[in-house]
Amino acid sequence: MPKISPELLSVLRCPVTGSALVQEGEELVATAAGETGVRTRYTIEDGIPLLLPPELLAAAASAGSDQHDPATAGH
Repeated sequence: MPKISPELLSVLRCPVTGSALVQEGEELVATAAGETGVRTRYTIEDGIPLLLPPELLAAAASAGSDQHDPATAGH
């Protein structure tokens, strides 16, 4: 499990609440709860935190599945 550096964590903020983030395993977790009363969680993929709110992350994932890789187009 890649550990996010303390320096990076000190500047990262939750895009939903604006609160600081802490690492819990393979995720970053907001230190403050959002409007739903739940602390937002963000996955870390290949050492890179994906700081998209859950509704945008779902939209980005579905849009990505509709995209075609130009390198393999026409093959």
